[in-house]
Amino acid sequence: MTNDGDKGIHLTHLDAEGHAHMVDVGAKDVTSRRATARAHVRMSEATYRALEAGATPKGDVLAAARIAGIQASKLTPQLIPLCHAVHLTRVEVAIRLEAGVVVVDATAEARDRTGVEMEAMVAASAAALTLYDMLKAADRGMSFEVALLEKSGGRSGHWTRPAEEAP
Repeated sequence: MTNDGDKGIHLTHLDAEGHAHMVDVGAKDVTSRRATARAHVRMSEATYRALEAGATPKGDVLAAARIAGIQASKLTPQLIPLCHAVHLTRVEVAIRLEAGVVVVDATAEARDRTGVEMEAMVAASAAALTLYDMLKAADRGMSFEVALLEKSGGRSGHWTRPAEEAP
């Protein structure tokens, strides 16, 4: 992708010469920001059944994953180089077992000058990675995908992923 206006693409983390930089958000208004991301964690049927039954060797896997997601969201600017530190007001990580897949929904909220999409996606990713870490002895073939489902607030307003594109 380029950063030229001819194609209608403008990457805010690149300057006019194409060099990475942190976006100046100083002139932006402080508004309520909210984002939700979802991870789908796929695993073998046997691993899923063990998780569902609470028969995993490392204890409460789902609680550990929820806490990992919340903690990771607070560390987003240390993990993603050009992210601003935002003042999170709420992070929720909800995990459910659904038809052989673990579904992680992570929601981040803040009143700040920039969005919280990355915080939600980092939370969902860290929760999924924690599930992998705690279950890998049973199933090294697990995989996951993460996608932003929705964001609101700021200059760009509200955006929702079409249902047919959601993981």
